[in-house]
Amino acid sequence: MTSPSGPAAEAHHPLVGQPHSDTDEGTVAEAEAEAAEISTPEQPLGTVGKRLDRRSPFFIGMTAAAGVAVTYGLIQLLAGAEQILVLVGLALFLAIGLEPVVSWLVNHRFPRWLAVAAVFVAALAVLGGFLAAAIPVIVEQATALVDQAPDYVRQLQDHTTFLGRLNDRFHLQQAVQSAFSSGGSLTSGVLGAGKAVFGVVTDALVVIVLTIYFVADLPRIRTTMYRLIPHSRRPRAILIGDDIFAKVGGYVLGNLAVSVIAGVLTLIWLLVFGVPYAALLAVAVAVLDLIPVVGSVIGGVLISVVALTVSLPVCLATVGFALVYRLAEDYLLVPKIIGTALKVPALITVVAVLVGGALLGIIGALVAIPVAAAILLLVKEVLYPRLDQA
Repeated sequence: MTSPSGPAAEAHHPLVGQPHSDTDEGTVAEAEAEAAEISTPEQPLGTVGKRLDRRSPFFIGMTAAAGVAVTYGLIQLLAGAEQILVLVGLALFLAIGLEPVVSWLVNHRFPRWLAVAAVFVAALAVLGGFLAAAIPVIVEQATALVDQAPDYVRQLQDHTTFLGRLNDRFHLQQAVQSAFSSGGSLTSGVLGAGKAVFGVVTDALVVIVLTIYFVADLPRIRTTMYRLIPHSRRPRAILIGDDIFAKVGGYVLGNLAVSVIAGVLTLIWLLVFGVPYAALLAVAVAVLDLIPVVGSVIGGVLISVVALTVSLPVCLATVGFALVYRLAEDYLLVPKIIGTALKVPALITVVAVLVGGALLGIIGALVAIPVAAAILLLVKEVLYPRLDQA
């Protein structure tokens, strides 16, 4: 077979679909001849053709069908990846929270990699020191709790003791037994607890690794995010976005500091009054205090119930301590440490925490207030001006 010549042969790529034949390709060969004419050294692939008629019924139907398919696919993707997306969002939230410290070190002539390393080494050192000091005490007190369990059971069955009278009135023993019996056998309960602990540890490691990567690469992430905004709107978007980042960072660090103070003060109070399991309860109060609005309330109820095992006066005094600390935290510690930068009204704070907790559990409650602050800022700076000019 002889090799074809002419414009069609010039347009046919020498590395695609050989051997080439004008006779076999028919109308395609005619299109290749036209392609050879529109190919120039300046535009070897030709000029851009006319735009499709977006008003044609076919184009409208295909666009609508594609939109529905893409939307459905995104919903299914988000539903299937909900757990990992929550972890990614939490890691990004923590990274933004650590960014003020990292940026402060960078502004003081630290290379960014060294600033990130210093922040995480310091955080791991504090966490390791806390665990090294707290775990032996917690294990000791948990062991004491197990050893005292038979005595507590005996007191529940003794109608002359305080716990016995509470059991007679509120049927505490039956409630505990029903709770354990509903959980299945001991083996399944232990396996379930081990699986839950393994899941928590795995998720924590994933969040830590992602947070390190996010903090290290946050300048590039910030730049990429702003590049997605049209050039004409980019300067104002940078001002608003950086303000939101600063608010989130201040909130995360301030909330962590307030929780540490809550745990330390609770530990001192419980040790002074001889309330059992003081270290365990103090850690629980510190963790619960991270949750806005409801966390400190739950922690106060918890330590008050345990203080009831000492005596009724100690229980009442602990209730008073919890109330006083809650007031001091709301009106003294939070304004001084976190400040009024978030400027979220009390009603919106409560609603945001409830909605965030209902949607994403504890993580949703943790991030609810800064998310609400960001939404309020966008409404104030973007929505209200547009509505006023409408």
